[in-house]
Amino acid sequence: MIVILTADIINSRKLSSKKWMNDFKQLLNSFGKSPNDWEIYRGDEFQLEIKNPEDAFLIAFQLKAFFKSINLDVRMSLGFGDKTYKTKKITESNGSAFIRSGELFETLKKQKINLAVNSGNPDFDEEFNLILQLSMSFMDSWLQQSAEFVLVAIQNPTLSQEEIGSMLGINQAAVSRRQKRSQYELLLQVDRYFRKKVKSLEV
Repeated sequence: MIVILTADIINSRKLSSKKWMNDFKQLLNSFGKSPNDWEIYRGDEFQLEIKNPEDAFLIAFQLKAFFKSINLDVRMSLGFGDKTYKTKKITESNGSAFIRSGELFETLKKQKINLAVNSGNPDFDEEFNLILQLSMSFMDSWLQQSAEFVLVAIQNPTLSQEEIGSMLGINQAAVSRRQKRSQYELLLQVDRYFRKKVKSLEV
């Protein structure tokens, strides 16, 4: 089982891609190689293969934090399943994970939802789409500073608040405030619960 993440950048024209594209590609490179594992197309849409399904939420949260940290946003669908047709380009490959991700992605814009899952398992999808909607109630409201903290914290899970502060150029007290405002601990609880549940998922 793999996960295919299909996404588009919301209101991407608000900010010149020259200011963020290199950093975005660097983030995607931490998850795999282009164009086999990820690909950007039409300028503001992209697709990413997540080989370990347990990582799907944490990767989606990182992408969310990256775009909120530059005052943009992202809409993402997570399709769980297999890859039955593989090519050198992810956008030309196929399988149930691709189909589910694509079908879900087409509905997100109409429903004004920024993150959802489609595993083909109705009970799993109902539970986690509700959890994601509740999570989006605060993630959609992240300010730039909170999102910057979340991105650094996820990517550096062993660092103390003082060490994160050094990376962000702020003191420990400011890090603590950003951590609380971002609901970071709740985000980690969602990730842990998802990892436990996805292990028993059959698609």
